Amino acid sequence: MREVKDFHGDFPLLANTMNGKPLVYLDNGATTQKPESVIQAMCGYYGGCNANPHRGAYALSVQATDIYENARVRTQKFINAPKPSEIIFTKNATESLNLIAYSYGLTNVKAGDEIVITIAEHHSNLVPWQQVAQAKGAVLKYIYLEDDGNLSQQDIEEKITEKTKIVAVTQVSNVLGLVNPVTEIAKKAHSVGAIIVVDGSQSVPHMAVDVQAMDADFFAFSGHKLLSPMGIGVLYGKEKLLDAMPPFLTGGDMIEYVTEQHTDFAELPAKFEAGTQNVGGAAGLTAAIDYLENFTFERIESIEKELLDYALPQLRELPYIELYGCDTRKDNKTGIITFNVKDVHPHDVSTILDTEGVAVRAGHHCAQPLMKYLQQNATCRASFYLYNTKKDIDCWIAALKKVRTVMHL
Repeated sequence: MREVKDFHGDFPLLANTMNGKPLVYLDNGATTQKPESVIQAMCGYYGGCNANPHRGAYALSVQATDIYENARVRTQKFINAPKPSEIIFTKNATESLNLIAYSYGLTNVKAGDEIVITIAEHHSNLVPWQQVAQAKGAVLKYIYLEDDGNLSQQDIEEKITEKTKIVAVTQVSNVLGLVNPVTEIAKKAHSVGAIIVVDGSQSVPHMAVDVQAMDADFFAFSGHKLLSPMGIGVLYGKEKLLDAMPPFLTGGDMIEYVTEQHTDFAELPAKFEAGTQNVGGAAGLTAAIDYLENFTFERIESIEKELLDYALPQLRELPYIELYGCDTRKDNKTGIITFNVKDVHPHDVSTILDTEGVAVRAGHHCAQPLMKYLQQNATCRASFYLYNTKKDIDCWIAALKKVRTVMHL
């Protein structure tokens, strides 16, 4: 088995420099780098069989259709969905979550109903539910956090009630990196007749996911966070729910028959895939899944845990570093470390680290309600993936030690 460092060669961009320094890429929570196999899969499609899928009877179109539909089957097996037809391709998790909100939510939520989400949600799994609640006169309720950043068990028990129609929760917080008990929450939601929507954007790249085992009604994620191209996203939904929902977009390829005054919509999954789809992205998604399954999630989790165990003690030795979500008593921490440097704005921290070749995220991370809950305007975030090493951590820590000096503190 190859050493982790040898996998750097699979990712062309990681050979680059940044500001004259070797690149240390620690913004994997935003997007991951792409292995050569994914890049070649996309080039192979565009250079070898670029055509519109589902529309032509000629060979190129048939090849494009096969690539696209094979990606659906690979994705179905990847997350253990029951049927390929329950996999809907979108452009990202945001579109997937909006599809649920506007198709299922606006159809099924009524005035006085309750929608329950967590304070740790990304805006993509928060703003759509605000819109549904406002449009339908429903009540939007929040599950808050324990002191260590984990979801409040009391809130889970008390806020999901007979009035609840939808529970929407991230499986892993993009800020705190903590794994939420989605299976437990699904059971609670179903016990009161509600459905559960799971945002898997930060979980699918880092751990094996089984949508049947968690009993998710809907599950959404973006391809670009798990080595595949930008512009391809996934929505899994239970067949009975998807069948009953109206289409989110209308137009070409999602119809069965159209007359001047009436349209019969196509069956799943075509009903929710109007227009020409991202076949190149689907080809890249297939290659990314192949790469991850060959690498194995057991190794990914082991790498991230080793990096966390290596980095956190060093960060705690620095009196000017503030950490968030890193003191959990549970073994549910993924490879995300959110932090601040005292007396230095996160944007300044990120800019100074950038001069040392280290890329981290700074800002509110599309989670402003969580930032307010943590009493912070913004934070920095370092997020690891399978190609990161202890040498990357060393470079990051060394750069952090320079921040306050640069700011004359």
